[in-house]
Amino acid sequence: MKSYWKVGDLAHLTGLTVRTLRFYDQIGLFSPSGQTESGHRLYSEADLSRLHQILSLKELGLSLEEIKSVLTGGQLSPLEIVSLQMGRIKEQIKMQQKLLEQLEHVSKLMQGQAQVTVEDFTGLLQAMKKSFEKLVIERQTIWERHLDQLGDFLAEESERPKPKEENQ
Repeated sequence: MKSYWKVGDLAHLTGLTVRTLRFYDQIGLFSPSGQTESGHRLYSEADLSRLHQILSLKELGLSLEEIKSVLTGGQLSPLEIVSLQMGRIKEQIKMQQKLLEQLEHVSKLMQGQAQVTVEDFTGLLQAMKKSFEKLVIERQTIWERHLDQLGDFLAEESERPKPKEENQ
């Protein structure tokens, strides 16, 4: 028996918002395989696999239009996607390792009460800035996801029938 998920269930399963899934459908990036008799979206296991590809490509920094192009043209295999992700992680590790080395260098200079040069200091500041910018982007993405979820919740709440107030 094949498993199907409604849009809310898929959103909960993937951590995406209902709004995001509907937007992906609207732009033709990710559409459900079926629908219920009442018109609710139904997603299959194959849909879930496609969504995983979309999220992987998005994680690599591709725009939604680029992702759509890749998925329709078949330009990247799953192995290539994994390889790209590994490369991105290796680059992050290199950047963090460089920052650590610069911090250790400045720390040794300070411990030996040696003069920290302008080059040492500016190099350290640049490495810290790059690291901080990456962190800010990651935090912004998390906050945007939370705001989308809040928007979905508020939209669902506004659609619920309100209890009638008793006349006082």
